Amino acid sequence: QVQLVESGGGLVQAGGSLRLSCAASGLTFRRYAMGWFRQAPGTEREFVAAISRSGSSTDYTDSVKGRFTISRDSAKNTVYLQMNSLKPEDTAVYYCAADRTEVAGRLKQEYDYWGQGTQVTVSS
Repeated sequence: QVQLVESGGGLVQAGGSLRLSCAASGLTFRRYAMGWFRQAPGTEREFVAAISRSGSSTDYTDSVKGRFTISRDSAKNTVYLQMNSLKPEDTAVYYCAADRTEVAGRLKQEYDYWGQGTQVTVSS
C-alpha cells in the first residue's frame, strides 16, 4: 500500500520559514518524480513545485521562485519543501504527490498518489 505522509506544517509569522517533509512508502521512490501542491479554502489545488526522479531537475510556480526549494533524499524516501520568506498568501494545506515519470508536470491529474496534506498558516 502506497503512503505519502506530510509533516512540518504549522503557524508562522510572515517572513518566517518552515520545512515540509513527505515520507513515501510502498513504492519504489527512485522511479517517481515528486511534486508539492497547495490548496487554500475556496480555491483549486495548485501546483507549487516538482522535482524529477533523479533530482536533477526542478520546477516552481512563479509566486514561490526564489523563496521555496524542493529537494529529495532517496536514502530516506523523502521529499522536502523548504519555505523561506513566507507570506500570508502562502497559507494553505500543502500536499505532496508522486508521479511515475522522469519529470513531473504541473497538472494534478498527472500524479498517481497523494498525501493527506499538512496545514501551513502564515500570520501577518
